[in-house]
Amino acid sequence: MYLGILLPWWAVACPMQQKGTIVNRFKQILRSRRSISRRTLVALTTLALSTAPMVLAQDAPVPPKVTVMAAVTKPLRDSETFIGRGEAIDKVDVVARVNGFLEEVLIEDGSEVEAGDLLFRIERSAYEATLEARRADLAKAEAQLDLASVDLARKKELFARGSTPESERDTALANEKVREAEVRTAEAAILQAELDLSYTEVHAPFAGRVGRIAVSVGDVVSPTSVSLVNLVREAPIYVAFALNEKQYVSILQRIENPEPGDDEESGLFEVFVVLPNGTNLDERGKFAFADNRIDPDTGAITLRAEFENTSRLIVDGSFLTVGLEAQKAVDRLIISQAAIQRDQQGPFVLVVNDQEMVEQRYIKTGGVVGTGIIVTDGLQDGDIVVVEGLQRIRPGAKVDPVLASQTGE
Repeated sequence: MYLGILLPWWAVACPMQQKGTIVNRFKQILRSRRSISRRTLVALTTLALSTAPMVLAQDAPVPPKVTVMAAVTKPLRDSETFIGRGEAIDKVDVVARVNGFLEEVLIEDGSEVEAGDLLFRIERSAYEATLEARRADLAKAEAQLDLASVDLARKKELFARGSTPESERDTALANEKVREAEVRTAEAAILQAELDLSYTEVHAPFAGRVGRIAVSVGDVVSPTSVSLVNLVREAPIYVAFALNEKQYVSILQRIENPEPGDDEESGLFEVFVVLPNGTNLDERGKFAFADNRIDPDTGAITLRAEFENTSRLIVDGSFLTVGLEAQKAVDRLIISQAAIQRDQQGPFVLVVNDQEMVEQRYIKTGGVVGTGIIVTDGLQDGDIVVVEGLQRIRPGAKVDPVLASQTGE
């Protein structure tokens, strides 16, 4: 009877697990002691009632604290980066154009030179002697031409008088032409000798900086020997990079159909460079060249941008990051990368709504901006996303949001 009185009250006051435990305990007591006294049952009832307020007084679970950030809209200039390489506009291996002993080296390793500066001098004496011999050959050919001209004039006069046959006149005429050809040959030989003599002095073809000098005074040099030194023009300089077909076509379409507000004079895109140490080059480049075909092996097309390179920080052959940045800023929605989670359906975030309840939202993302990432679909400006404590919550749970600093995005 007493158990029947107590059970309805416990059905309301106690959790399910505690209900079963206490009911079973009462049953055991009644089965073991059928003659239990009223006083004992009253004591048991009093104990149960004194325990019940403790169960009722337990607080509801405390919502877990999570760190949140707001999705914010910022004006950004669209950009894309690629792997690029520095390419000198002019570079050459300086070689000797004549044979001879190297007589003088007039530069040092790594020195700056101007166009026309004298770099090396090869022994001249042999070429000066050759030039004098060619001049002598010219004088001889001119003398023989004079003689042939006199003989032709005589034969023409005799032929006019009928004192000599026509064949002798023709022979004299041919002889004069042969001597004229010999004179021209001698003049050409003089020009070649003068060129060879001039080649004994090696000049810089353009302004730039030389590398390591590969020869020493006394070496025998020739057009087929090793280069004397390498010369590179450091400024301006090209930066070459490649675009895939989709990127290249998108740029062409943007150029053909500019958006309102695009500045045609300054161009739709700026070219920038990130140096190998991670710092940005202060100056901007300009497009200089686009190849006329797409490489079938890579599916990419090569472009070149020209930089003034006044600080000489772009070096020929160096690998660096080159990027294209739109002139016009566009509003983009940004969230912290820490909020992004992924499953088989794609990237998603956990959003805290106005009732401080957690919702799951699948999103589409764009480029990375510092520690943030661009969201193109799935969120709106002002949405609150969870960035810390993600492992302690699930969709539909109530949370205690704490706003974090959004600097650095």
